[in-house]
Amino acid sequence: MAKTRPALASEHWAISARDEPARNPGMAFEPSWLDEVRINRSAVERRAGTLPTRRSIKKEWQTAWLLKAISCLDLTTLSGDDTPGRVRRLCAKARQPVRADILEALGVAELGITVGAVCVYHAMIEAALEALAGTDIPVAAVSAGFPAALSSAALRLSEVEASVAAGAREIDIVIHRGHVLTGNWQALYDEVRGFREACGNARLKTIIASGDIATLGNVARASLVCMMAGADFIKTSTGKEAVNATMPVSLVMVRAIRAYRERTGHTVGFKPAGGISTAKAALGYLALMKDELGRPWLEPGLFRIGASSLLGDIERQLAHAVSGRYAADYHQPMV
Repeated sequence: MAKTRPALASEHWAISARDEPARNPGMAFEPSWLDEVRINRSAVERRAGTLPTRRSIKKEWQTAWLLKAISCLDLTTLSGDDTPGRVRRLCAKARQPVRADILEALGVAELGITVGAVCVYHAMIEAALEALAGTDIPVAAVSAGFPAALSSAALRLSEVEASVAAGAREIDIVIHRGHVLTGNWQALYDEVRGFREACGNARLKTIIASGDIATLGNVARASLVCMMAGADFIKTSTGKEAVNATMPVSLVMVRAIRAYRERTGHTVGFKPAGGISTAKAALGYLALMKDELGRPWLEPGLFRIGASSLLGDIERQLAHAVSGRYAADYHQPMV
C-alpha cells in the first residue's frame, strides 16, 4: 500500500522550489574585520561533534529530509575520463534522481523533484546543456584553474568568461591558496572581485580549499574576504584535497555567513563538497544549516551539497522506507 506523503514535504518544505535570493553585491574590503576573527578550536569541534547526533530523524521525517537533500545536490562529475556520454547519463539521473515507483509509493511523484545543479568541467558544458534542455536545472562549471588555481590570472579570468559564454549559470572558482597562507587578503579580495565581475549574471561559488589553508582562523578569514568580494556561495573544497568537507570547517564557514548577514544584510549560500557520500552525512549538513542559519538556508538557492555518489545512498534509503529492505546497488545506477 502506498505511503502518505511525508508531512514536512507537503506542509513546510517546497522541495523543488528554485526561487533564487538576491545576489550578494559584496562590499568594500574591510581588513579590520579580519583582525577581529578569533576561533576557539576546541569549542568548534565540540559543537560540530553534536550536530549529527543531537537530532533523531526517523520514519517519514527522515524521508522528507532526504528528499530535501536531493533538491540541494550539485550532482558532479569531475574526472579525467569524463565523456559526453557519461555527462548525458548523469544529467538523466539529475532529471529523475529517484526511481518513479519509489516516488509513487511515497506519494510525492507530482512534486517534480530534481537535483539543484549538474557540475562539470568546461568541456562538458555543451553536453550537459543539451541533456538538460527543457528543465530548469542549471549547469555549474568549475573554473579559474581548478583545482590548483596556479595558472595565470588572465587565463583564469578567461576560463570564467568562456564558461559563462558557453551557457553555465553557475561558476565554481577556486581561490589561490597562497594569498591565504601569506596573509595577502587584499590580493584575495581583488582576485575574487575580478571573478565576480567576469561571471556577469552567473552565480559565483568560491572554493576556499579548506584542507589546504592550515587553520580554522584562515578558513574564517578566507570566507569573509570572498563574501566581501561578492561571492554568492562559499564552498569548502574542490574534492581533490587530502581533506575535504568536515563538520568543524563547515561550522566556521556558516557562522561567517551569519556574521556577514548581520553586518551587511546580504545573504550568501554554503556548499560543502568532497567526501560526502552517505545519507547520514547529508542529514548532518541539513541539521547544521537549519540550526545555525535557519529555514531559508534549506533551499537550493542558499545550500548545495557537492557530491557524485551521495545520491545513490539516498535513493537506497528511500527504497528502504518503501519496502523495508535495502535494494541492491544495480537498482539505483548512477551512470
